[in-house]
Amino acid sequence: MTRPDFAPLAPDTVVVSAGRPPHAVDQPVNPPIVLSSTFYSLGVPGAGEKVYGRFTNPTWDPLEEMIATLEDCDLPALAYASGMAAVAAGLSLLAPGNTIVIPSHAYNGSLALVAELEVTLGLSVRRVDLADTNAVLAALVGADMAWLESPTNPMLEVADLPVLLKAAKEAGVLTVVDNTFSTPLRQRPLQQGADVVVHSATKYMGGHSDVVLGAVVTRNPELHARLHSMRTLHGAIPGPFEAWLTLRGIRTMALRLDKAEANAGELARRLAEHPAISLVRYPGLPQDPGYARAAEQLDGFGAIIGIEIAAGPEAADRMLAALQLWTPATSLGGVESLAERRRRHPGEPGTVPENLVRLSVGIENVEDLYADLEAALSDSR
Repeated sequence: MTRPDFAPLAPDTVVVSAGRPPHAVDQPVNPPIVLSSTFYSLGVPGAGEKVYGRFTNPTWDPLEEMIATLEDCDLPALAYASGMAAVAAGLSLLAPGNTIVIPSHAYNGSLALVAELEVTLGLSVRRVDLADTNAVLAALVGADMAWLESPTNPMLEVADLPVLLKAAKEAGVLTVVDNTFSTPLRQRPLQQGADVVVHSATKYMGGHSDVVLGAVVTRNPELHARLHSMRTLHGAIPGPFEAWLTLRGIRTMALRLDKAEANAGELARRLAEHPAISLVRYPGLPQDPGYARAAEQLDGFGAIIGIEIAAGPEAADRMLAALQLWTPATSLGGVESLAERRRRHPGEPGTVPENLVRLSVGIENVEDLYADLEAALSDSR
């Protein structure tokens, strides 16, 4: 598929317009789903044949075009079977004995895989508070990779990405940024100097809690070739239907994120004054430690809130059990609002408070969302 130049268009236009078949009489408006594991082939060198479904699939092409366009990347994105597969691909760029800098708080799947590679590859792992810029800069000295995530999951710490990415580049440190929380609509790390960006497209891109898929984006042809080879040889490929669902989800991502973010901002302001809550973590609150940095760097504050229940973890569990509209469940980024106490997962870092509840705010009416939270907080006392 030939990529038109969507650069002059705003991102909320790109999500609707990119990844479409060419304008021509009788062409469909939407790309088709190609359900085939193999393709007719004459074996002619340079013919651009697809050959086999583990190498490529025509259904991946418009999705990869879309994600690359959103991340301002000339090379196509690479779609993977899951967000975790995308994370594994990014970490596959490490060699045995390498040194990696990684946040103390991040997606727990990333932390778990790094901990495993620490043993199997003999990695040297430097875990840092990503909000402490000086500490991260010191940790970059002599490192091989910096794995960054901003805001962090689930603590919502905001990193000074421009400063860290510039310093890493000057030091020859490969940088990978997990951009799942912010999405390309709020932050474009490649423009700030990142080498690789990863996404769990399961979240805001898919947006409906009905697909599992990941993506990796890089402007570096050598890294792109390595990441493509990793996908092919490890078989970490998405199904055609999952790729098509994700592309369809992206079409409404701008509208969904705008609505969810507006809801989150209003809920964060109200919850910050609630007597049952000891602390609200949300980069859009002026009292949040990361507010100034977020306001300077992000195009919006996102739709994830962290609340700490004053009466402790047992009260948090009672609150979750009392919810009627919110769904107590893991994951995030869907149209529905989800809530979970993160330390219920054994792999969550011990520095995440036991009473922290992560709220993934959806697109429901904000008054209904707040009324349900308020009732559940009253029932939990």
